[in-house]
Amino acid sequence: MQLRLIGTGGTIASRSTPAGRVASVGVKELLESALVHPVPEGVRVVCEEIGLRASFALGLPDLARLAGSVGEGLAGGADGVVITHGTDSMEETAFALALVHDDDRPIVLTGAQRPADDPAADGPRNLAAALTWAAHPAARRHGVGAVFDGAVWPAIGLRKTDTLAPAAFGAPGRGPLARVDDGRARLIGRPPRPAALISADDLGRLPRVDVVPLYVGCDTALLDAAVAAGARGVVLCAFGAGNAPPEVTEAVGRLVADGIAVAVASRVPTGATSAAYGAGGGADLLRAGAVFASDLSPWQLRLLLAAALHRTAGTGPAGAAEATRLWLADAGHRTG
Repeated sequence: MQLRLIGTGGTIASRSTPAGRVASVGVKELLESALVHPVPEGVRVVCEEIGLRASFALGLPDLARLAGSVGEGLAGGADGVVITHGTDSMEETAFALALVHDDDRPIVLTGAQRPADDPAADGPRNLAAALTWAAHPAARRHGVGAVFDGAVWPAIGLRKTDTLAPAAFGAPGRGPLARVDDGRARLIGRPPRPAALISADDLGRLPRVDVVPLYVGCDTALLDAAVAAGARGVVLCAFGAGNAPPEVTEAVGRLVADGIAVAVASRVPTGATSAAYGAGGGADLLRAGAVFASDLSPWQLRLLLAAALHRTAGTGPAGAAEATRLWLADAGHRTG
């Protein structure tokens, strides 16, 4: 059994300095610290360092590079890949990898909420658990996931749910995929896994898609600014189950007519969007040409819409909307 361990930085690789926490711990040192905890016997780990950065500073070219490294590791014979990563954008990186991963072998992300020099550092235990899950036979065919505080979460629907607590992640509306305790893994759920929508190289070439938050008193200024900046798609972070003021809904109709794809997510952390309300609400947004994307976070929906636009280039908003719906249906999500 061979695993590829890829280090990217984040809190798990950070030490405290007078200027704040800074990523400076190499991936080989992280592995050594993890091996004081139980991991499966007979696992050989090959380490690769591709960066020491905070995850809030990453861009799509960084994700494309990471996806390329994952692909190289699998092509080189690895039975799975584990990635150490910052927690701030882990849900987006995990989802981006899920959009491109077309192999049965697992990709597992993990990180930490406390830096490596904290007396109660959680990174070593999380990394040991991630290695345990990646080496487990049940991890095959379950695609991309994240291991944190003993829980294994699927990439699709993953959210950071606490800014500082060790149990930092969840998947609202779903349970964990598995649990890892003392070097043993136990499968709990079997979520559907959709096929790859784009290639790893495509991640660096995705069109601009912006997230526009809605709030009491909002107008169309942020929508207009996104389009002026070159966005080919917009995700509304909408009220409730997917509602917007009438002025915004009218603008959505104009945008779709002009070739800008619009998708709807919710400001609410739990629950699916639904095209139920009129007077500018979800029913009117749906009629205006927006696509509703179940309970994905706005940040994951942004990546999905960008991938769908790339995949269906030349077919306009309707083609991107249909690709979004089909991919989510394969992932077991109800859409509008």
